[in-house]
Amino acid sequence: MDFYEKIRSLPTRPGVYLYKNADDEVIYVGKAKNLRSRVRSYLLEASQANAKTGSLMREAVDVDYILVDNEHEALALENNLIKQRKPRFNILLRDDKTYPYVKLTLGDRYPKVFVTRRLRKDGGAYYGPYFPGNLAYRIAELIHRSFLLPSCKIDLSRYHARPCLQYYIKRCLGPCVEGLTTPEAYREAVRDAQMFLEGRGADLAKSIEGRMEAAAVAEQFELAAKYRDLLVTISQLHEKQRIASADSDDADVFGYHYENGMLAVNLFHMRGGKIVDRRELFWEDVDSLVLEEAGEGDDDIVRPEPERRPFEAGAFFAALLKQLYIDQQYVPRAMYLPVDFADRAVLAALLAERSGHRVEIAVPVRGEKRSLVDLAGQNAKQSYDQRFRVMQPSQKAIREALQDVLMLPELPRRIECFDISHIQGAETVASMVVWEDGAMKKSDYRKFQIKTVDGVDDFASMREVIGRRYRRLVEENRPMPSLILVDGGLGQLHAAAEALEELGLTTQPLASIAKREEIIYLYGQENEPVVLERRSPVLHLIQRVRDESHRFAIAYHRKRREMRDRDSELLTIPGVGARTRTRLIEHFGSQRSVQQAGLEALIAVVPRKTAELIYGHFHSEEAANPLHVLNNEA
Repeated sequence: MDFYEKIRSLPTRPGVYLYKNADDEVIYVGKAKNLRSRVRSYLLEASQANAKTGSLMREAVDVDYILVDNEHEALALENNLIKQRKPRFNILLRDDKTYPYVKLTLGDRYPKVFVTRRLRKDGGAYYGPYFPGNLAYRIAELIHRSFLLPSCKIDLSRYHARPCLQYYIKRCLGPCVEGLTTPEAYREAVRDAQMFLEGRGADLAKSIEGRMEAAAVAEQFELAAKYRDLLVTISQLHEKQRIASADSDDADVFGYHYENGMLAVNLFHMRGGKIVDRRELFWEDVDSLVLEEAGEGDDDIVRPEPERRPFEAGAFFAALLKQLYIDQQYVPRAMYLPVDFADRAVLAALLAERSGHRVEIAVPVRGEKRSLVDLAGQNAKQSYDQRFRVMQPSQKAIREALQDVLMLPELPRRIECFDISHIQGAETVASMVVWEDGAMKKSDYRKFQIKTVDGVDDFASMREVIGRRYRRLVEENRPMPSLILVDGGLGQLHAAAEALEELGLTTQPLASIAKREEIIYLYGQENEPVVLERRSPVLHLIQRVRDESHRFAIAYHRKRREMRDRDSELLTIPGVGARTRTRLIEHFGSQRSVQQAGLEALIAVVPRKTAELIYGHFHSEEAANPLHVLNNEA
């Protein structure tokens, strides 16, 4: 069916439409109350006057659609399809920051506690999101200290020979070794952690108090003291939460700054009536995106606006809020925006239906709430200047962003980066470079010769180097770096992790950066690779450290090759000793020049017999008739 005939035959019911190009790729997704009316509006002259819509229609060759029953379903389906297909004419949420959750892996034999930024349907229990991001790490640390649940990467589906360091410093019950704990004791710790994460402080305190009294009656005073300390910690946390929650409801406040086709958005998270964190979002080439007010095009005739703005803030925030909140586990009770949009009431009703509580999406015009929106707008202007006016952010800001993106437990102070270099397995070497406190620390650079690996095996080479480096640090009781970074993909990452696991360093932050794609893999989160924007200062820092390790490895490899060329091959020729070799290298400059030299040139430096042996070594076919060679050279 012809493209235009297909549009004219669309149904008049609510649904979602998908424009496709000649390669059958989805390039735009939209939703409408009336599919036929909305899609036809793109063909009318008033729509074609819009350059963005005109670009879309020049590329589109087909349209597909999905019918739904109501606007709520259309909103949800549109959001899912945009996230799945990532059409280039739609607004896409591409920021470096997602807030963390605490995950309890209830589906495992011995559940663990992790900090994660992705929600998955994997049988685990997720709690959060937490603002600011480091709060999740503090909560996970509290669970390690108080309930002794691990977060290591060790396989707990089987028993191991010995426990890791976390057991000996009393931050783990030791389920990895048979006999260190019992399934009943571990289940009790998991139940306590669940009640703590769910905010059931009173129930948890009552349960622990009963166990404390039972331990005291049984004269297990050390265990009773442990329960007493845990009871005090829970009581203190409960008091803080009660005071914070008494102020007011949670809200998210938005502000934006648009200029020259580039956009910065600031999002303030207010929890308990206080601003607890700020989120920055950026877009480039916003003018190339198709921004439509949801609900536009429900009539058969689309009348052009008297003054069409280059950037439609209302349409933008309509798309942004759908991607931010639909399908999220947590939705605040209020959102304050600088501009209105057509589908505001419908979106608020959908979010209320899914979250189970009333959701207000408001555009305040005066008072304290409007002041908050204006404050977010002022911060968005500052963010725009720092991002797009090429103002270098402070080192502290970059370190904080690095900690947040790579989910590091503390502000990074030292990064050690490794790279392997060789040519077809020959002279394999490794380098380690160090970034510390905002600068490369060349005095701590290290070179490694690979000793236990034959041939081409980057993974085994990385395993050897990581093992050698950190075995020495453990033996000398020296501190570990904030992050170990390896140049390569998942293979190099897992090889490094195996070496660290053999040393018992199961909680050491470890990441790799893949060449070309510039994707960052975090160990333990391989299914959730970090993809940063090309302008991201965090990506620039990681690339800088990676490139320096590559440069250092290449330089060392070249030096090793030169030493091999000088020290090995010439000395294998009969009649060539150290003095002859030195004389040849000094005269010709390198072994390659000796290899390419003619017989007459060699005779000018060494005796004829030695020259013939050297020439014969490098030119075995011609060496059988040296007189013929001399005649040819003459």
